[in-house]
Amino acid sequence: MSYNLLKGKRGIIFGALDENSIAWKTAERVHEEGGSFVLTNAPIAMRMGSINQLAEKTNSQIIPADATKVEDLENLVDKAQEILGGKLDFVLHSIGMSVNVRKGNHYTDMNYDFTTKGWDVSAVSFHKTMQALYKKDAMNEWGSIVALTYMAAQRVFPDYNDMADNKAYLESIARSFGYFFGKDKKVRVNTISQSPTPTTAGQGVKGFDGFIAYAEKMSPLGNATAIDCANYTISLFSDLTKRVTLQNLYNDGGFSNMGVSQQVMETFTKDMD
Repeated sequence: MSYNLLKGKRGIIFGALDENSIAWKTAERVHEEGGSFVLTNAPIAMRMGSINQLAEKTNSQIIPADATKVEDLENLVDKAQEILGGKLDFVLHSIGMSVNVRKGNHYTDMNYDFTTKGWDVSAVSFHKTMQALYKKDAMNEWGSIVALTYMAAQRVFPDYNDMADNKAYLESIARSFGYFFGKDKKVRVNTISQSPTPTTAGQGVKGFDGFIAYAEKMSPLGNATAIDCANYTISLFSDLTKRVTLQNLYNDGGFSNMGVSQQVMETFTKDMD
């Protein structure tokens, strides 16, 4: 169902790799709500995914950009405004990567060159993106910038490895840069802490199926899906949340406030029988 919440709004969506990704679902929902946007991803990621199909479906253009390179991001911001016809109203940062996770390196035995690459892609890229937008005065007043995160930034999930550190860094950047964007430009910056979601990136984490099953049993409303996250993002892009900023917002079915659930207790009780 569409309410035209984003009619006339323009933006950039990072990270739409395939139809399982949250960025992909968000792009579809933005299109349904009347918004227009450019899609972007790193050239290597674009070769792995099917972003051209999404662009065709949503009548969008694609601007390749390596989010770790300032010059690529500055070009992205310039071209997005040129294509869309003016300043931007929303940006979604939905990218993250850990080379240590991909290589199977334990948290106690990390390759620090891999660590540096991971936080550059997953967190510092968010700062670089906002810095490009800020310096170029590319956001309209009451615009909205959203990044996706995960609760491992606050709690221990051993197999999430250094991605937990990356997400903690990302959330800190959102608050710190969000202060200046709000004070100087009247732009909102928030993060959404999403339930474990079976995206291509998420499924690369060891034991991810266990994450999903455990969170489902712990959460009163069950895990939030990719489309749930897309809908939440739409609300943050809209004018309905004009004074929500500097927040880490949980979209997790209640998981973040749970200690233990009856379902989880029953699992342990059965094991003891």
